[in-house]
Amino acid sequence: MAAAASVPVRVCHQEIVKFDLEIKAVVQDIRDCPGPLSALTELNAAVKEKFHHLRGRIQELEQMAKEQDKESEKQALLREVENHKKQMLSNQAAWRKANLACKIAIDNSEKDQLLHGRDSLRQRKTTKESLAESASNITESLMSISRMMSQQVQQSEETVQTLANSSRTILEANEEFKSMSGTIQLGRKLITKYNRRELTDKLLIFLALALFLATVLYILKKRLFPFL
Repeated sequence: MAAAASVPVRVCHQEIVKFDLEIKAVVQDIRDCPGPLSALTELNAAVKEKFHHLRGRIQELEQMAKEQDKESEKQALLREVENHKKQMLSNQAAWRKANLACKIAIDNSEKDQLLHGRDSLRQRKTTKESLAESASNITESLMSISRMMSQQVQQSEETVQTLANSSRTILEANEEFKSMSGTIQLGRKLITKYNRRELTDKLLIFLALALFLATVLYILKKRLFPFL
């Protein structure tokens, strides 16, 4: 029975330790909370819930201690209960201090915001004027860029037109070149034909001259040397 009874005691003790650590963690979050008050309220609600669970576990442990058969075990558990109660009171004190420090920090932050509100308004006004001036300068720059782009587009159109004209001229020159090339080839063929005919004419003339000379020699031979 003692072993069976020690299991719930051990589980209850572990839960008490767990809630104690969770409370310490949330109290630290409250101490470091920068605000706003809604965030602090949420943290406080979480702490209250964990204190509620912790208080219930301590009461359960105290009831278990009173139900122990052995006086030594009963007294040991009651001492643990007292220690847990003291630790809970310590956590509650730390919780109150953390809340006080956080509220003071939030109040100081709000005061600083109020004090610097006018400066912020003045800065925003100056910033708006600066932005307006910058916007005006940007607009002028954009208009200048637009004019430059328009000029560039016009120059590009003129360049394209010039290139188109040049392309047409080149095409016409190419057609003329093709035509001239055909004429040159025809002339080359005619010259080659004329050269051949000239050679033939020269050969015929040479043969005719040779025949004429042979005829003359034959006639002279018959006239001058009839006896031969």
